[in-house]
Amino acid sequence: MLSLVFLSGCSSLPSNLSPVSVEKVADAQAWEMTGKIAITLPNDKLSSNLYWLHTSNSDELTLTTMLGIQVLSLTQKEGKARLVVNGETYDDNNAQDLLFRVTGWTLPIDALPLWITGQLSPTDVVKAKDNQNRPVHVITQTNPSWHIHYLRWQQQQGTELPRLLALNSTDIKIKIQINQWQALAASTNSNRLARTNQATSTPSI
Repeated sequence: MLSLVFLSGCSSLPSNLSPVSVEKVADAQAWEMTGKIAITLPNDKLSSNLYWLHTSNSDELTLTTMLGIQVLSLTQKEGKARLVVNGETYDDNNAQDLLFRVTGWTLPIDALPLWITGQLSPTDVVKAKDNQNRPVHVITQTNPSWHIHYLRWQQQQGTELPRLLALNSTDIKIKIQINQWQALAASTNSNRLARTNQATSTPSI
């Protein structure tokens, strides 16, 4: 099982992206978010800050300590994936397969950008909704299957998206808390969402 060694370093927002306002999360060309993630397996668990930069053709996921020290970095773009952890760099053609091979974590990397913004794939099945017609319990038609529970919602930048969600599969439980979310679009202005991983004092999940 993975033993995490803290690394220093940070990721940077591409200079061609800048913050924009959108009415719905689905309207965002790209986005970045900060929050927290807790991962529980039968013989291991991890709780850390989470930073995610998502575009139409790339993802950059970074886990850090409360002090902002990088624990893990996973990037994927145009069919290439790279994982940096324990002072080692690993490459593969698939980010989800790479993460499982190195850490043993079965994280649905390709689907998570939809789920953490309250969106679903065409094959996801909504089992329950709240009184505002938002999904409460969703089951995926994948192997392995995932149960997604939307526990709390919020307004960010005038847009509604989840605040807290829990994901359960065969041998893994994941809880994600979104503290800040910002839509991005192509621009020459490189103003970015401030990194607050090390400064945020929100309750742990």
